[in-house]
Amino acid sequence: MMATFSMASMTDVIFLLLVFFLVTSTFVFPTAMEIDLPEGVEQTPDKPSTKVFIDSAANYYVQYDTAQMTRVPIERLAEQLKIIDSQAPVGAIAVYADTRVSYGDVVEVLNIGAANSFKMVLATKPTRNTPAPAPSADEAGADKQ
Repeated sequence: MMATFSMASMTDVIFLLLVFFLVTSTFVFPTAMEIDLPEGVEQTPDKPSTKVFIDSAANYYVQYDTAQMTRVPIERLAEQLKIIDSQAPVGAIAVYADTRVSYGDVVEVLNIGAANSFKMVLATKPTRNTPAPAPSADEAGADKQ
């Protein structure tokens, strides 16, 4: 009887797992389009399922959950958001606007949401050197106790 253990099968399994994770990681896309978001200090904990994208050429796209992103003319944006809301209630709608998009285009989308009673959230990327918020008086007192 031999007291040795062959590691050949273990290295094969590790290699297969490595290949599996490398291949599947290429399928994960953070957003469906390349949009250069402006930086912002405040970040919302909400993760809206409905997203409106405005690219640098002022094209509008709507995406619900993990569904395919569809290009929508600005005239039909309200209609498209109402259709999505009728299928499943929309909690909030995130607006992803490129930094090169004019302020008026972003406000137009926000006005469409306000006119239809949708909660709109403007998506930003976190700033690089955001200082930690100072503790409030209540939090400072709680730390001392």
